[in-house]
Amino acid sequence: MLGALTAIAPFSIDMYLPGMNEIAKDLGTPISDVQLTLTSFFFGISFGQLFYGPIVDRFGRKIPLLVGLTLYIVSSLACGFSNSVNALIFFRFLQSLGACAGMVIPRAVVRDVFSPHEGAKVFSQIILVMGIAPILAPTVGGLLLQFASWNWIFFTLTGISALMLFGSILVFQDTKGGDSSISLKIAPVIKEYIEVFSNPIFKTYVLSSGFSASVMFAYIAGSPFVFMVLNGLSQTEYSYLFGFNAFGLILSSQINRILLKKFEAATIVKYVGYSYLILCSLLIIFEVLGLGFIPMLVLIFFLVSAFGLIVPNASALAMAPFSKNAGSASALMGALQMVFGAVSTAAVSLLHDGSAYPMITVMSMSGVMSLACLFFLGKTHKKIKES
Repeated sequence: MLGALTAIAPFSIDMYLPGMNEIAKDLGTPISDVQLTLTSFFFGISFGQLFYGPIVDRFGRKIPLLVGLTLYIVSSLACGFSNSVNALIFFRFLQSLGACAGMVIPRAVVRDVFSPHEGAKVFSQIILVMGIAPILAPTVGGLLLQFASWNWIFFTLTGISALMLFGSILVFQDTKGGDSSISLKIAPVIKEYIEVFSNPIFKTYVLSSGFSASVMFAYIAGSPFVFMVLNGLSQTEYSYLFGFNAFGLILSSQINRILLKKFEAATIVKYVGYSYLILCSLLIIFEVLGLGFIPMLVLIFFLVSAFGLIVPNASALAMAPFSKNAGSASALMGALQMVFGAVSTAAVSLLHDGSAYPMITVMSMSGVMSLACLFFLGKTHKKIKES
């Protein structure tokens, strides 16, 4: 159930990617403007998570979830009826606010129930379910485009979210009741978020995973143009290739469960950071040398796969110091990751020059910064104490 809830956001991101060109043509706007519908989603899912954090701690896990899913249903329907790119940008923002519930609450639930080391294993299982979304979503989107207009992608998301709401009413159980001592006033909420971010353990792993998210989202934003326009892939071929890369993410998340039997989560994160440095350097070098599309695909596959090792471990480690305010910690972590994602997608759009360099440059710089955060901020602490 937690994995399915977490999959709402990636489904919302990935399902309409094959239709970006068609949306641009139908609405009479450049594809760079359509990419801003992705950016607005990321910004909404960032700020929305901050809104959910103290509410989830104050009122428990279930009621905010049901409210968020209801908002998602209404806004998805509105996206399908949008007749301008500006309207689509706005309703995608509202859609993201609903999707926030499926991101904040599962992380808080895991922290409610499991220790950090066990939590890393659980996050790997959640990613197994969540990772199916990037495989199915573009494929479903591509198939829908063969028989219907792009609008039906959002109508389909409406139907899926309605099923999720019904399932949540029946199945979801609140792992922690409301806490009336949690204040919803602006000043205490801001103070709590500052205290959470000030924790050196949280800061290290949330920033490292944030730059790791930038790698992923730069790829998501730039791949439709690089793969379909520059390299001539069809919508269906793009969907299959996108799904294959998502399979790498799923595989690595399950390899992580095996690695956790021998290694600490912090050790795994550190060595994945080193792999980012190598892969990102090669990505730039290969593009400068003009070695072609296939070498780029191989490196992107490994970069996407690395995300499946970073997220479960970094998430568990970042949440480790928190108990009472797990909702706020989860919200701030998710918000910062999405801010990084929004900035990276905006950078890919703004740097658009008709080549693959914007996507590759943003991916590479983000990967290097992920390692830098581990190297410099990681010195502020030596060991994670399990609780």
